[in-house]
Amino acid sequence: MTATSVALIGANGHGLHHREQLAEHERRGLVRLVALADTQPVVDPPDGVPVYTDHVALLAEAKPEVVIVCTPPHTHLALTRDALRAGADVLLEKPPVLDRAEHDALLAEQDATGRVVQVGFQSLASPALVRLREAVAAGELGTVRQISVLGCWRRADAYWTRSPWSGRRTVNGRPSLDGALANPFAHAVMQALAVLDLPVIRVEVDWLRVRPIEVEDTATLRVTLAGGVRVLVAVTLAGEDFVDGALTVYGDRGTAELTFREDRLRLPGESVAELVEGRSTLLENLLAFRASGTPLLSGLARTASFTTVIEQLRAAEPPYQVAPEALAVEDGHRTLVGVNDVLRRCAAEGALMNELSAPWHATVPGGTAND
Repeated sequence: MTATSVALIGANGHGLHHREQLAEHERRGLVRLVALADTQPVVDPPDGVPVYTDHVALLAEAKPEVVIVCTPPHTHLALTRDALRAGADVLLEKPPVLDRAEHDALLAEQDATGRVVQVGFQSLASPALVRLREAVAAGELGTVRQISVLGCWRRADAYWTRSPWSGRRTVNGRPSLDGALANPFAHAVMQALAVLDLPVIRVEVDWLRVRPIEVEDTATLRVTLAGGVRVLVAVTLAGEDFVDGALTVYGDRGTAELTFREDRLRLPGESVAELVEGRSTLLENLLAFRASGTPLLSGLARTASFTTVIEQLRAAEPPYQVAPEALAVEDGHRTLVGVNDVLRRCAAEGALMNELSAPWHATVPGGTAND
């Protein structure tokens, strides 16, 4: 099989992860890295690979068959559209775009060019998710009433200075939304929505921040799907004990649990979660689609529900700043005391934080976090 030519737009930052993956695929003979692009000087570019600051010149000169776009979300529409029009298929980092108008514009561009966009929701490549969806469809859980995600991570202050768009709601007048829901926990949100793949009817959020940023680092998100099923996402980047994004599906015949990133699944009647093997990368899946028509795992159309949620979050009131006395601060980390227990209750009960009694107060217009 002839190696597929690939270019990477956004070669620094998270682009370094893509470069590692590309190097592995190149050793296997699957791809050839033909160009890199970044608006900043590229860190340690591979020998013999041309580096561009202008993606238009890259597309015209390198003529890649596949383009990976790993840039801030507010740049995704223009870059992906240019790549599609240049005849390339695209692996687009999540979130794909930040409103449905842009999402629909990219879907139209796919149709017009005959190319495809695979979105970088690696959680959709989980074989455990496939098995869970099969179990739900077969009625093994009965009628599903709620899908919950609990994630408690820690991010140091330095995390929010990693790039000019870190922790920002807008950049140069364009939405960015670099908060917990749209970025680090986006995979978990998308995976929860993908259990049933139903239209989004309503979006509710209660969110806060423990440091002077523009976005949330702690949030509860409740999404009501067609038919009344609720998705409850309870996450923080200022957590106490580490929880890596546990997904629970509640049905009237039992519950199922899927561990985020580990492909472990426990179905009703099973005492422990079992590893479900067979995960491939989204780039491998895209290459298989190009070679033989293998269905895309994270195609652009499938991720429309996520964009619908993000669009509603753009219109929500900004996250409130929690009061300093609610925090434990050490070595550049800010921990929201009691947050794990509160989020655990939210995930179990399908509640937003402001619907429970929380052990902290916040400085918000007209009241506190519990008002």
